[in-house]
Amino acid sequence: MSDIPEKQIKRLKSLIIEAETNLAAAKELLMSLVGDDPEITSASRESINGKVLEGVFDGQNMVGSDGKTYPVPANYASKSKLVQGDILKLTIGDDGAFLYKQIGPIPRKQVVGVLTQREGHFFVEVGDKTYRILLASVTYFKAKPGDQVSVNVPEDDVDTEWAALEAAL
Repeated sequence: MSDIPEKQIKRLKSLIIEAETNLAAAKELLMSLVGDDPEITSASRESINGKVLEGVFDGQNMVGSDGKTYPVPANYASKSKLVQGDILKLTIGDDGAFLYKQIGPIPRKQVVGVLTQREGHFFVEVGDKTYRILLASVTYFKAKPGDQVSVNVPEDDVDTEWAALEAAL
């Protein structure tokens, strides 16, 4: 297989994951907007009785106990300041709605670094270590490449690839 089709396949997979993440985020936002309105949510609540899984946040997705990868809405991960290694519970409703809840935050530490951007992705450079950052966090804090930022990383920062943006300084 040549390089071009392989790149296109990777890009398509990336677009599908992004679309699934956006759909899950839209469903989550809708549920937060309609809240406890019994007329609007009665059917939704019945359908939330679906499958429940636990998994580990990998910085962008949840790797479920079943070995599958589930898209975590970037706005939820950013708002909750999820750190790579946090334990999540995912309820998949009968209607396909994804509802995440953080149930096991891992010990974390806060470090300061400089925000950079390469090939459309954002990173924070802390000394000789580089961490990926979610775009949703960067846009929320209105951070720009070159800004000094504070990030959360696992306390035992061994094989950490992702960091959670805490604040733009």
